[in-house]
Amino acid sequence: MTAPGGAGGKADDPGGHRLPTDTDNGLLLIISGPSGVGKTTITRAVERAIPGAVFSVSVTTRQKTLSDVEGVDYHFVSDAEFDRLVAEDELLEWAEVFGRRYGTPRKWVDEQLRRGRLVILEIDVKGALQVKQRMPGGAAAFGMFILPPSEEVLLQRLRARKRDSEDAIARRFAEAKREIAEARACRAYDVFVVNDELERAIGEAVAIVKRRMGAG
Repeated sequence: MTAPGGAGGKADDPGGHRLPTDTDNGLLLIISGPSGVGKTTITRAVERAIPGAVFSVSVTTRQKTLSDVEGVDYHFVSDAEFDRLVAEDELLEWAEVFGRRYGTPRKWVDEQLRRGRLVILEIDVKGALQVKQRMPGGAAAFGMFILPPSEEVLLQRLRARKRDSEDAIARRFAEAKREIAEARACRAYDVFVVNDELERAIGEAVAIVKRRMGAG
């Protein structure tokens, strides 16, 4: 697929210089899934498997912690700056979570797509819907949702993480079931991958992305 903006890399580079990883098959890949399903592990494996793939770093209004690295974990901005980004249509999608806002910078994504890169967004269902609606015809965005093999297995995985109380696990489990139902109904996703066995699911996800990019 040809990325929006022309032959990968030349549209945003006046000198026409292409990097060795530049292609003409840019793709915006949305990966979503409920807590405990293994989506981050699969996302990072897809990123490693595709030469030149890049992971989109969100902007956020939450406070930077000592362990956070600016530009790696997030781009940290003030509430006023986030308001400006929204007002000037500089975010592909954004959401408020526990009083803090998170969003995907549009300009950076567009630049990477023009270079023919695989750009990966790990976002929730509402964010995926926003991106699909805001990309031209939805053609430049490909949605992948990671499913557990069953609700019972997902509940076991949430408990096995040993991060939350039983009440918190129950809330996460209820939210996961709601998110899965929404994902199935909303038509934002082009494919569903069941994470029954991690390496198999990774292999399936990578193969799907390579086929979609015309590289496999």
